[in-house]
Amino acid sequence: MLQQHHLYSLKFSMTNRLILSGIICNTPVRKVSPSGIKHCQFVLEHYSVQEEAGFKRQAWCRISVVMSGNAFNDITNSIIVGEKISINGFISSHQGRNGLSKIVLHAEQIYLIKSGE
Repeated sequence: MLQQHHLYSLKFSMTNRLILSGIICNTPVRKVSPSGIKHCQFVLEHYSVQEEAGFKRQAWCRISVVMSGNAFNDITNSIIVGEKISINGFISSHQGRNGLSKIVLHAEQIYLIKSGE
């Protein structure tokens, strides 16, 4: 199956971009990988009202977020539970210790949202 995915991606470029804003809803976990790369992981909760087929609907989700590398040192040391942020990045599947897969947002840009924005 992996070879099939590889061949599929050679035919055309795939887009994987996600911009999502929300509130940090758990204490960020900061770790350093065996190769020395810093990682910060937390869960982002998003709530909004969207229009679909002419009707308003509530959109809600919680998604795991990971920030990796030294570029995020300043922001990872300052973010806390309840902080409003906007994230620009890509999504990927991670397999947990329980064997179940989940979608994770890999942050490439993060913006703190001040009150009233």
